[in-house]
Amino acid sequence: MAATGVARTLAGSRDAPHIGSYMSSVRPGTSEFETPVYGTVFAHRSDVVRRLHPGDRLILVPDPPGTDDPSVWVHAPGGDVIGHLSPDINSWLVPMMLDGGRCGAVVTHVGGADVASYKRLIISVRCQAEPPPA
Repeated sequence: MAATGVARTLAGSRDAPHIGSYMSSVRPGTSEFETPVYGTVFAHRSDVVRRLHPGDRLILVPDPPGTDDPSVWVHAPGGDVIGHLSPDINSWLVPMMLDGGRCGAVVTHVGGADVASYKRLIISVRCQAEPPPA
């Protein structure tokens, strides 16, 4: 059951990324999807992006409850902030994570300075919602 963009079910294919096809819209509740990371050019984040390679594990952290327009922030190993996910993904992923869902990410593609900043870092996200209490 694929959603818009390059979202996949856990059994989906692992084709090489096609940068031009990425859309930030992913159907809420999608368990695995690829998406660009936004905000990678602010502060010294681009320095962090240049250190990343496909397959590197990343840390996803939602803003705390009560935050206006909360985001899921993407961190490199060691904690450096890289950027955040798109607002439409944040709208459903933040509540899911705050409700106990677990998500992890890995780098899929790192583009150079010749690639638009919002397409420079593509990640694959895998989520597992917290099972309901027994």
